[in-house]
Amino acid sequence: MSNFNIKINSISESKIDQVDFSDLPFGKVFTDHMFVADFFDGKWQQARILPFGNLSFHPASNMMHYGQAIFEGMKAFKNQDGEPSVFRIEEHAKRFNLSAERLCMPTIPENFFCDAIETLIKLDKNWIPTFEGSSLYIRPFMLGVDGYLGVKSSATYQFIIFLCPVGPYYPKPVHLITAENFVRAVKGGVGEAKAAGNYAASLLPMKIANEAGYDQVMWMDAHEFKYIQEVGTMNLFFVIGDKVLTPATDGAILRGITRKSFLTILKDKGISVEERPIAIDEIIEAYDNGELKEIFGAGTAAVVSHVASLTHKGKKMELPPIEDRKIGNMLKKEINDIRTGLIEDKFNWMKKI
Repeated sequence: MSNFNIKINSISESKIDQVDFSDLPFGKVFTDHMFVADFFDGKWQQARILPFGNLSFHPASNMMHYGQAIFEGMKAFKNQDGEPSVFRIEEHAKRFNLSAERLCMPTIPENFFCDAIETLIKLDKNWIPTFEGSSLYIRPFMLGVDGYLGVKSSATYQFIIFLCPVGPYYPKPVHLITAENFVRAVKGGVGEAKAAGNYAASLLPMKIANEAGYDQVMWMDAHEFKYIQEVGTMNLFFVIGDKVLTPATDGAILRGITRKSFLTILKDKGISVEERPIAIDEIIEAYDNGELKEIFGAGTAAVVSHVASLTHKGKKMELPPIEDRKIGNMLKKEINDIRTGLIEDKFNWMKKI
C-alpha cells in the first residue's frame, strides 16, 4: 500500500477488450486510469487515481502562457514470471525533480513519485503487453496551473501520470544533418531539463531537415557550431576504432537514463568509453580514416537508434550496415534482456511491483 493515501476511483468496466494488442502505435492507446495530485498551500495533496479522461484548466493557466511544464518518459515490463517491473524508476524520479527545480516548480518526494507509479501500474497491470519488444510506457508530468497572467512561478500545480501500452519500436536507421542555424540548448539554459518548450523549439529545424530529405537534426553547440550535443530526443554515441565516445553532459545536454545505463554496461564489459567534448572535425577525420564504425542514439523509446548517414556542410558520411555493428546491437540486446528478466539484473535496475 502507498504511504501517501492515494484514493482510487476505479472504472466500472475496462476498455481493454477493445484494444488490438498486436497493433499498438506509440502513444495513441491509453489504459483505464490515470493518477492526479494537486500542489497548493505549499504541499502535495489530494492524491488520487481516476478513470482516464480529459483535464480541465483555466484559460490563463501558467503552463499555457509561460511554459511551466515538465515530463518524464519510462517503461514497465513483465519479467519471465509475469511480474510487472519498472526500469530505473528512482533515476527518473531524481531527474524529474532536477527538471522541476530548473523551472522553479515544486519537487516531488521520490517515494511519492514511485508510489504513484506503482499504484497505477498495479491497477492497470493487465495492460502490460508481453510479446517481444513491447512494454507499458509511463508518462509522468507536472503543470503550473495558476489562472492569471503574470510572469512568475505558479503557486499551484498538478502532477499527473498516464500509461500507454506500446508495441515493439523498430526505427529504421536514420539520416542526420548537423544544425547550422538553429540550436537546441546552451549552457545555463534548460537543456538538461525535460521541459516541454525544448521539444516545441526543435520542431521547425526538424521540419526543415525532413523537407531536405533527412530524418533528424544533430544539434551542435550554440557558440561555434563545432561541438556535438545530441540528436532529436536522444543522446549520441560514436564508435571510433575500439573506443566508444559520447558528449559530456555540460548543462546543455539531457542526462539520459539510457545513456547512463550504456556507460555502466560498457565499463562493466571492459570496453573503452569516454565522456568528453566531441568536435565534428574529429568525427570527419575518423570517417576519412576508416575508423568511424558506428553512430547511434540512446533513448527510452528505441533504446538504440542506428544512424545510417551523417551530413555536415554537404559532406555525407555513410555508416556500415546495421548487422555489422557490434556495440549498438549489443547494448540494445543487453538492456532489453535485463528489462524482461532474460539475463541477471546485476545492477539492480528493475523494481518489481
